[in-house]
Amino acid sequence: MALSKYTSNETGIPKWQIALAVGGTVAATAGIYYFLIRGSSKKGSQTKTQSKKSRDSTVSGGSPPSEAESSGKADDAANLTPLEKAQTCKNKGNKYFKGGKFSEAIKCYDQAIEMCPPENTVDLSTFYQNRAAAYEQQKNWECVLRDCTAALELNEKYVKALQRRAKACEVLKDLEQALEDLTAVCIIESFQNQATLVNVDRVLKELGRMHAKESMEKREPIMPSKHFIKTFFESFAEDPIFNSVDKEKEGDVDETEHPPEKNVTNNGYLKARQHLQEGNYGEIIECCQNELANPLTPHKVEALLLRATLYQLRGEGKKAMDDLTALINIENAPLKIHVNALVKRGSLHMQHERVDDSLQDFDKAALLDPSNCDVFHHRGQIHLLIGKVDSAISDFKKAVELNSNFPIAFVQKCYTDYRYAYQMGDKAKVDEVMKKFDEAIKNFPKCVECYVLYAQVLCDQGEYERADGFYVKALEVDPDNPTTLVHRALLTLQWKGDLAQARTFITQALEIDDKCELAYENLATIEVQTGNLKRGVELFDKAIPLAKTEMEMAHLFSLRDAAVAQLKIVEKMGINIPNLGSL
Repeated sequence: MALSKYTSNETGIPKWQIALAVGGTVAATAGIYYFLIRGSSKKGSQTKTQSKKSRDSTVSGGSPPSEAESSGKADDAANLTPLEKAQTCKNKGNKYFKGGKFSEAIKCYDQAIEMCPPENTVDLSTFYQNRAAAYEQQKNWECVLRDCTAALELNEKYVKALQRRAKACEVLKDLEQALEDLTAVCIIESFQNQATLVNVDRVLKELGRMHAKESMEKREPIMPSKHFIKTFFESFAEDPIFNSVDKEKEGDVDETEHPPEKNVTNNGYLKARQHLQEGNYGEIIECCQNELANPLTPHKVEALLLRATLYQLRGEGKKAMDDLTALINIENAPLKIHVNALVKRGSLHMQHERVDDSLQDFDKAALLDPSNCDVFHHRGQIHLLIGKVDSAISDFKKAVELNSNFPIAFVQKCYTDYRYAYQMGDKAKVDEVMKKFDEAIKNFPKCVECYVLYAQVLCDQGEYERADGFYVKALEVDPDNPTTLVHRALLTLQWKGDLAQARTFITQALEIDDKCELAYENLATIEVQTGNLKRGVELFDKAIPLAKTEMEMAHLFSLRDAAVAQLKIVEKMGINIPNLGSL
């Protein structure tokens, strides 16, 4: 598959963070901060008459009070107001806390809470939060949750209570509430606290994986668009079935291997091949099943491979894995089929984050057929995903050496060489690779991927106008390519900040392919960035069922969960999100 999907965000900033920050611009975050200050001004005025000590939510230092200190102050205590008595208990509790005597500290905070007049809400919230801190030291997470909630009912923008409750919720596996609390902290802190952002990232990833696992178990298989399937098969130079079908289509087939037949009456593998040639992908699995129902079928390995491939495309990873494993275990299976099955199973392992199993399959394939460029091309992508850039470069180089006429391998080698040289600051190597891109365009003028990856490199260098020109050329080669339109939309945003044009390009992509996950994801992100949170969530909901793997789905759920959490906080706190289009 094309590498571009994994390289569209080179900033290193998680996309959820961009979504949470409503675009991440200074103007946007400043606007959010202004609304928060304005919304809390009334409560702030209440605290002016209260002791500064009572507003300090930090558990203070010092040693536990001695008996002499306590008895010496007994006479003065009678003259204290209820609030002052409560503050005295709180201060005593703070000293116990600092001394590691958490049970004694809790008793003092109990007294502070009982004595505090209910109208002194900020002080009372402080006492609850301090008691929660003591419970946290005892790992009593239920009580931490209870006290932080009480503190927040009195002061909803209490950062320490939000942080502490988020931690308790994470331990108790209430990840939605943990994310909501951390999102509130992000907004209050104007997205400037890196530690909070790291915590959000961790919770979002865990929550995304949880939601994806639940969703995959209930997910209905969806056949992707014809364009997606065509692109998938084109990422293999040596797919034994697709290549033979493609040759039939061009009238260049070896008739001793698969005699071309028109109007095939057999509703098995031969009919499945005909459907593959005609693009009737929805009929293929049933035909393969009919073929495999015959124990004497001469096309068992071919039917297993083709069915597994369609299962993989429909996101039915387990069924695909079962078929591929059954095929790999068949003795004397044709070499090209056996190796293609290993490559596809290796990719499936990677999609489920089983890196070792993935590399083992690719290593076996390389031993069986060291002249097969698909093995090295797809293993190169695996190495890129796990950060082994040197190994990826080596694999792409090998793939091109084995088949210099395979355009996708050639241009992905160029792209990987460029990324490495660019990150190393090797200008001479960058210039050399740019010439290779020109060579790719010259040698493969009909390969959309050559134009798209070249455009991304030019965009990386700030040559936006040239980059846009290559997207235009890519669309001339394939006007119905939705992903090119999505990439052009992202370029338009980066280059001109033209939200209207970016939306138009992505809308056109969805008109071409209403199953284009990339289009829904990026349009959703744009809507979130511009403050249209509800619309963003709706679009993420359309993207999620189209994910082919649990890993992809977890990523989409993370983006959606970030938007949902922000929407809840915005509605709860009454914040007006500024629209980036007007900023």
